[in-house]
Amino acid sequence: MLNLPPRISSRLNSSQFANLHTFLVAARHLSFARAAQELCLTASAVSHRISRLEAALSMKLFQRLTRQVSLTDEGERIFEILQSAMGELSEALEQSSQAEIAGSIALYARPSVAQCWLVPRLADFIERYPLVSLDLRVGNDNVDFRTRKIDLALYYANGEFPGLTSQRLMRERMAPVCSPEYAQRHRLLENPQNLSNCTTLHDSLAWDHAAYDAEWTLWAEQHNLLAALPKRTLTFDRSDLSVTAAMSHAGIAIGRQQLVQKRIDRGELVLPFGGFSQCGHYDYYLVHPPLSVVPKRLQVFMNWLRECAQEDEAFS
Repeated sequence: MLNLPPRISSRLNSSQFANLHTFLVAARHLSFARAAQELCLTASAVSHRISRLEAALSMKLFQRLTRQVSLTDEGERIFEILQSAMGELSEALEQSSQAEIAGSIALYARPSVAQCWLVPRLADFIERYPLVSLDLRVGNDNVDFRTRKIDLALYYANGEFPGLTSQRLMRERMAPVCSPEYAQRHRLLENPQNLSNCTTLHDSLAWDHAAYDAEWTLWAEQHNLLAALPKRTLTFDRSDLSVTAAMSHAGIAIGRQQLVQKRIDRGELVLPFGGFSQCGHYDYYLVHPPLSVVPKRLQVFMNWLRECAQEDEAFS
């Protein structure tokens, strides 16, 4: 007797697969209009497909509001199942018959860690995995994995990522840095009280909801130097820009060790008040949506990132 596979439920027959795909796109955008643009349909056609799917499944997938839609609890459950299934299918299709590691990775990172730490190391990854393409995007906002096709994010943060999978990539420490000329001009070496005569350079978007002077305040509180912080400041929206300004003698910046150590080793920057210290609970994290199966291309990339981080921490 033949062992036949079970029949697909009559509620989900072959005519519903197009509707399921339409639902997946609409749920990702939380907009019938944007889903229509991606699918080259009208918003009305998207709405009709969703309605037919809801009727077939005997469940409501969306709450229709005046100018927007939101997923119901059942809609959220179906959306998560479909995302997971499509991810596994994409992974299976991308692997060659020789099981070579291939495909594309969309990475979102904070600008400073991308510029100063990641990009200089990418040649090694490309040499190891020539069939993996990397699409690197940068920004200061937390990426919405639902609406943007991003596989992985690299954040400088406190480790709180509700609903997402995260792992600490490497620890970070900080200290004031400036050019040798600036330190000499302001007599800063081992004289932190002279900080009050300087210009402090700030990364005003160091992490989510950070005050413009958050890093300087953390460091100054730890070293009992809040009263010595000067009134004269320059602010930037990237840590690497504040450090570049420090190298050009514009002032003194908070340097993150992972991003500035090589410049210190080359003599482009100095640590006028001593070495780096852990200030607060901010480190670098790899973040992605929960995945039942992590694609091989993504797994080897994360392993490579951890290898790079471990090498750096071994020398710090």
